[in-house]
Amino acid sequence: MGYRTNPAGLFALVVGATLVAVGVIGFFYESAFTTDEAVRGGVFGLFDVNGWHNVVHLLTGLVALAMAKSHAREFALGLGIAYLGVTIWGFIVGNGGAILSIIPVNTADNILHLLFALSGFAVYALTARRGEQAQTTRPGRPTTA
Repeated sequence: MGYRTNPAGLFALVVGATLVAVGVIGFFYESAFTTDEAVRGGVFGLFDVNGWHNVVHLLTGLVALAMAKSHAREFALGLGIAYLGVTIWGFIVGNGGAILSIIPVNTADNILHLLFALSGFAVYALTARRGEQAQTTRPGRPTTA
């Protein structure tokens, strides 16, 4: 099943490429690896980042790209769970706070993380399990419920 017929595969590919790009771009705004919560750069004037936050984006993007072909549905669910946790944690530490005292977040970050989480859950729910689609679309065979 290719990316065109697999929503989760396309999702993982787009999310992966986007997060890798954001991780690289983030280093142009702030590249310091520090535990000082005050050190943060504003990507596009909106999203707080530092070196640690950029690395998280890069790693998440690389995982997405690695899973896009064969485990994209699982990636979508994992992203949804992880980013929902990050969203909740971000709202708890508040605007201008830092997750684990090293990853700066603000309200814009939290809203974006929530959108990633919800889209991950939606893609997971909308994508058929492996084998399910093949059984229901094979010509000459009855569909299974």
